[in-house]
Amino acid sequence: MNTLTQTKEGAAAARPEPALLPPVDVIEDATGITLYADLPGVSRDKLGLRVDGDQLTIEGEMALPVTKDMSAVHAEVSRSRYHRSFTLSKELDADKIQAELSHGELRVRIPKAAHAQPRRISVQVT
Repeated sequence: MNTLTQTKEGAAAARPEPALLPPVDVIEDATGITLYADLPGVSRDKLGLRVDGDQLTIEGEMALPVTKDMSAVHAEVSRSRYHRSFTLSKELDADKIQAELSHGELRVRIPKAAHAQPRRISVQVT
């Protein structure tokens, strides 16, 4: 069952600066989904996670400390901003999202709504 879909990055058009797409793993189980996003260099105060309607948006800005008397001779990553959006299914309960950031990895847990949870139905014997 597909409860989370990636959206086009049309929302990024509101911000002129291009952004990196962080790699994301999505794991679904019977009670919800867990999303893991790699955001190296992003601190808690530079991380934005929001739900607007059925859209989940992850934004972050990396800050790599460089002293004033030093400059990069070679940089493979030239963008400092991450942006990724997903469309949440109606089966997910966006009001109960939990998130934690640890060592550059964002973990977002989104439980399924009560009506989408598996349940046992008792059978009457007559």
